Amino acid sequence: MEDIKLAKLLIVDDQEYNISLLERILARAGFIHIHSLADPLQVRDRMTQVEPDIVLLDMHMPGMDGLQVLSLIREMTGPDIYLPVLMLTADATPAMKQQGLQAGVNDFLTKPYDRTEVILRIHNLLKTRQLHIQLQQHKNTLEQRVRERTEELQKARNEILQLLGRAAEYRDDMTGSHTFRVGRLAGLIACRIGLSEEVVNSIRLAAPLHDIGKIGIPDDILLKPGRFEPHEFERMKEHTRIGSSILDGSSFSILRLAGVIAEAHHEKWDGSGYPSGLKGEAIPLEARIVALADFYDALTHERPYKRAWTPQETMDEIVKQSGLHFDPAIVSAFVQLYEEGKLVKPDGEGWE
Repeated sequence: MEDIKLAKLLIVDDQEYNISLLERILARAGFIHIHSLADPLQVRDRMTQVEPDIVLLDMHMPGMDGLQVLSLIREMTGPDIYLPVLMLTADATPAMKQQGLQAGVNDFLTKPYDRTEVILRIHNLLKTRQLHIQLQQHKNTLEQRVRERTEELQKARNEILQLLGRAAEYRDDMTGSHTFRVGRLAGLIACRIGLSEEVVNSIRLAAPLHDIGKIGIPDDILLKPGRFEPHEFERMKEHTRIGSSILDGSSFSILRLAGVIAEAHHEKWDGSGYPSGLKGEAIPLEARIVALADFYDALTHERPYKRAWTPQETMDEIVKQSGLHFDPAIVSAFVQLYEEGKLVKPDGEGWE
């Protein structure tokens, strides 16, 4: 509505003479979209048809008075839309004006009409509506930009998490696929045990960083084929503390969660794990979930120092370790996923 004269005006007055008078005044002033209504009971339909920029509303009408019609108009437009209502009345007492203003009237026109006053009051209200629309459009534009920027930041965050996980895994898994698969499996488990969508997504994104501490382990230990010597295994255990140290103090909640997982994903339900020997529910739930996801994926894929186990062999071992290595509730959920075929992608392939 760049040109005020292109505004759509709706006159609601039960007196045809008053409507005709206002139509003449408005037409002479250059307004071209003038609509009128003598029956206030038809306001709802006409409002929908016209979508006016201003309503000129008579105060005293049979069937519905002006305040009742105004209430209907405000109900239709809602609190975020500025639709000015100019009340037409011969009763310009302070009490009436106060009542009208409390009901949401924007301005008053007193009968008999003064042509100049009619045009000025309508012009002022339409200008205010125009400014309000511009502000609303600007607000919508800013909100859209914020949404787009937020999406960009979330995408960048997710990519950084993936790249960090890939960097950690690159030294003993050139594809980096293990971290991706562990994230997927951890998300499936978290969803199955009833965690919220937000928490499931956080675990799925944080899980790939569970072994980020490996970047601090020497190659002669990390890539050694066969079993570790006791001192080598002790050195290997340090990757949990290293991972926690790398991620400690982050301002991002997902990185803090990744730090918790990195430190505790080798803890065992019976307390025989490392690095702190935590037991049962003292082990963070997220770490318990990732521990099982990591175990399943590590055993079902070949590494330089081991052959790949079959999925069934791995599941048999997981069930055997329920209550020892793994949280029984998480094992139960994982078994359900396995039996339902949820650990395989729809195309029949594993989570490669």
